[in-house]
Amino acid sequence: MTPQFLLNISFSTILNFAVAESFILVYRPIYFFHLTHAITIALGAYIAYWLGIGMGVPLWGAVPLSVVVGVLLMLAVNQFVYKPLQKRKIESWQMMIASLGLYVVLQNIVSIVWGDSTLSFRTWEVKQGHEFLGAYITDVQIITIVASAVLLLGSWLFMEKTNIGQQIKAVSSNPELSTIFGISKNKAVAWSFAIGSGLAACAGILIAADTDMTPTMGFNWLLYAVVAMIIGGMGKMRYLLLGCLLLATAQHLAAYYLDSKWMNATAYIILIAFLYFRPYGFSGQGVKKADI
Repeated sequence: MTPQFLLNISFSTILNFAVAESFILVYRPIYFFHLTHAITIALGAYIAYWLGIGMGVPLWGAVPLSVVVGVLLMLAVNQFVYKPLQKRKIESWQMMIASLGLYVVLQNIVSIVWGDSTLSFRTWEVKQGHEFLGAYITDVQIITIVASAVLLLGSWLFMEKTNIGQQIKAVSSNPELSTIFGISKNKAVAWSFAIGSGLAACAGILIAADTDMTPTMGFNWLLYAVVAMIIGGMGKMRYLLLGCLLLATAQHLAAYYLDSKWMNATAYIILIAFLYFRPYGFSGQGVKKADI
């Protein structure tokens, strides 16, 4: 493998990792696949584009504002869509279907507002990347890697070192027992939506800065995140990182030796193989059928 090939794999891995971690943060306390999460990835990029290009807001202001919009939207989805449905005691797979339907509605709204064509908020001059160990890396890629690492470290510190993070973990582990000990499930779920959605919006902005944006961009990245989550298992972050690394490596090998059109197919081939031979992923702690 060439240094450039390894660099491309590393770049894809950390983006997959950021999206997958954002998805897991929301998934753990709610026990169903929140597929509407995909629109947060796209919306983060589009709101930043609208504020930065359309309204002339500086990047340092456009990014946090777009993250706030994504967080508020997902908090509203949880409050006004998910909670009423959960009160009806519907199954987790029905919640997932409702989430998918809501994603389709919101994705079509994004298409109506901004159109289906590819957009870019890169107004800077595209220059040759910096040479590093025989590979070339652009300024955007450097910023993406550093920002993703900081965001992931921040999310880990939040979950491990704060009282709210411990409450989220308690609700995720045993919601009934946590209620007995006075932990509010609603509060824990709201915080998980806020942190997970904020991380997803940031990831969407970083992805769009490197490869531009389309209304459907979030769903592909969410599918990669789900595959990486199942490959890695529901254990520690290092297993999720390993799943992201395996997925990125396989996808880039398929693109190099076959065609870039095989990247999506490769992800599903790996998923099927793991479900058949190692259904609990690297960590040995998998996703329960009832949770999906």
